[in-house]
Amino acid sequence: IQLGTRRGIQATPIVVDGIMFFTGPWSTVYAVDARKGSIIWKYDPEVPREKALNLCCGVVNRGVALYKGAIILGTLDGRLISLDAVNGTLKWSVMTVSNKDGYRYSITGAPRIVKGNVIIGNGGAEFKARGYVTAYNAETGGAQLLARKKPPKKGYRPCAPEGLGKVKGPYGRR
Repeated sequence: IQLGTRRGIQATPIVVDGIMFFTGPWSTVYAVDARKGSIIWKYDPEVPREKALNLCCGVVNRGVALYKGAIILGTLDGRLISLDAVNGTLKWSVMTVSNKDGYRYSITGAPRIVKGNVIIGNGGAEFKARGYVTAYNAETGGAQLLARKKPPKKGYRPCAPEGLGKVKGPYGRR
């Protein structure tokens, strides 16, 4: 099939009932009929093209997660998005990163689902951004948890994504 891009696809596809779901460059999501080789729907989250300046290794995205009829993905500009698996319409979207601290965050990895929560980490360490992992309710997008990947440097004042409030303790907040 032709996806309209010359950039590579790095996502691992997920196939359910003959429908293959995967992401391409710029966090674009595809639903493809694997039997016929035809695109059923395509969702472009319209990541601002200047965001490419915040990425070390291209405008790649490494996949989606599925949960109760939803396709969930992280975007290069730090959003976590849930789409209806049948038609690709937006169910919810939440910003998972804060650039208030001056660091350049992104998401290129695939989300994971654990006990009804979407777990997502962020990229940006190559630009000195201090990473963290967040969890969101898979059905509503509501913020659940923020956990830092390593202890903060002395004097570091983290900025949490919207809905998670202030970060408490050395490693995170519940």
